[in-house]
Amino acid sequence: QVQLVESGGGLVQPGGSLRLSCAASTSTFSTYLMRWYRQGPGKERELVASITTGGSTSYADSVKGRFTISRDNAQNTVYLQMNSLKAEDTAVYYCYARKLIRDFWGQGTQVTVSS
Repeated sequence: QVQLVESGGGLVQPGGSLRLSCAASTSTFSTYLMRWYRQGPGKERELVASITTGGSTSYADSVKGRFTISRDNAQNTVYLQMNSLKAEDTAVYYCYARKLIRDFWGQGTQVTVSS
């Protein structure tokens, strides 16, 4: 069982920045595909960004050029740097880890973009 603990959420004004962190409780973190998902009010959960074990990244069209996913395998942590935040980025952000057929979710962290 892998525990994922997100942090870094909060209230930010439009145009502002936040960095989310997700710490994983596994010594084999480097072997996990890591993702960030989000679920806005009244919306379905959607994939925001992915990073493979080799460091390749991909993003939802809605966040390309504004969000950056990265990982620090020595710290067992994945990050999501969010810049130029918009009201529509308001959501609960979830960390996700997958290795073969096993996957794990964090508890989520709230991001609210509002003036």
